[in-house]
Amino acid sequence: MHESADEHALERILGKNEEMAEHNRDHFRSLKACTFNLMSAPGAGKTSLLETTFQKAGSTFSSCVIEGDMVGDLDACRIRKTGVAVHQISTGRSCHLDAQMIARLLHAEPLEKTNAIFIENVGNLVCPAEFPLGEHRRIVLLCVTEGDDKPIKYPVIFRNCHLVLFTKCDLLEHVEFDINKATKNIQAINPDVKTMQISAKTGYGIDRWIAWLVSEMTDYREHLKTAKHVHHTAH
Repeated sequence: MHESADEHALERILGKNEEMAEHNRDHFRSLKACTFNLMSAPGAGKTSLLETTFQKAGSTFSSCVIEGDMVGDLDACRIRKTGVAVHQISTGRSCHLDAQMIARLLHAEPLEKTNAIFIENVGNLVCPAEFPLGEHRRIVLLCVTEGDDKPIKYPVIFRNCHLVLFTKCDLLEHVEFDINKATKNIQAINPDVKTMQISAKTGYGIDRWIAWLVSEMTDYREHLKTAKHVHHTAH
C-alpha cells in the first residue's frame, strides 16, 4: 500500500516538531528547570490544579507557567493571582501548542529562573498527543465526569504520558465512573504509567501530587549534574 501525500506531510510536520522540541529541551536544561506538560479535555481542571498546587506548595519550589489558549487570557489571570509568573501563548485557530510556539516564546520572553515550568496545553485529548514540546514529563488529567472509557477512545495521549491524574474525585459518588476500570484501560495502553486520584477543591491527593513533583525535580537536577560531570570528564 502506498502512503498518501497527507501521511507524508504529517510525518514532515511531526519530524520538524521533534527537532524543535529537542531545541526546547536544551533551553530548559540551560534554565535547570524541570518542565511539565499538562494535557486534558476542556474543563478537566488544569488551571484549578495549578492554583491549588501553588497555594499548597508555598515555597517548597519555585515555578512559572506557560499558558496555552486559543483565545483570551482568563486562565492566565487566575494563575497570576497566586503570585506565579505566567507567559501567555494564544494559539488562534490551532487546537494545541507545538514546539515552534514554545521556542518563539523562549526567545521572545526570558523565563524566570525557577525549579519548575508548567505548560498548560490547550484543552484537547487528540491534537496535543503527538506534539512534544521539549518537556521533561507529560501529564494527562482525566476528569471523573468524562467517563472511564476515554483511554480506549483516545489511546495516543495516554500512551505517550508519564502520569495520569484522575481529577474532581470529590464528585465520584455522583457519577458513574469506575476508577479501577479506567486504570486497567490506561495500563493496558501504557503499563509503566503512574496514576493518582486528586481533588483540587477538597485538597484530596494534592500532597501526594506535590511529593511526586518534588521527586521529579530532584531527579532532574541530579541528572543534569551527572550529565555535566560526564561531559567535563570526557574533555
